[in-house]
Amino acid sequence: MNQADFEALLDDQSKVIQGDIRWADDEDHSPSVEFRAEVDSETGHPIFIRGSYNALAQTLTYALIHRGSGRIYALDLGKDHHNPDCQNVGERHKHRWREPVRDKEAYVPLDLDAPVNDPLQVWEQFCAEASIHHNGEMHPPPAPVRFP
Repeated sequence: MNQADFEALLDDQSKVIQGDIRWADDEDHSPSVEFRAEVDSETGHPIFIRGSYNALAQTLTYALIHRGSGRIYALDLGKDHHNPDCQNVGERHKHRWREPVRDKEAYVPLDLDAPVNDPLQVWEQFCAEASIHHNGEMHPPPAPVRFP
C-alpha cells in the first residue's frame, strides 16, 4: 500500500458494515471483550474492523485492518503510545497509515471526545470520522466479571 492507496481507501464513502455487532469474550481469556466486523465497499477493499474493550482497565481500541498491509487506521483510548521519534502522545491517540512509518506513529485526535467507558458513542464517532457506514446496531459490551 502506498500513501495514495491509503488516502483513497479512507476517503471511500462506500465503506459499510452490514448487520449487528456483538462483543465476545477475548480468545486469550483476558477481561477484555472483542469483535471483528467485515467492511464492504464498492471498490472491494480487503478490510475489516477489530474492536477490543476492557472495562476494568478502561482501554478501548477500534482498528481498521487491511488484509495485505495490516493495521492502517486505529483509535486507542486508555493506552499510552510512544512514537518512533520518542514523543509520548498519551492515552487518547489515533494511528493513521503513512509512508514510511506505516502505523507506528500516533497523534492526539481533536475530533473524538467520547469517553473510554462509552464504547458505543466512541464507535459512532470513529465510524463517522473514518467514513464507515454501519447498517446495524452495536450492542453494548457485557458487564465485566468481578471477582471478590
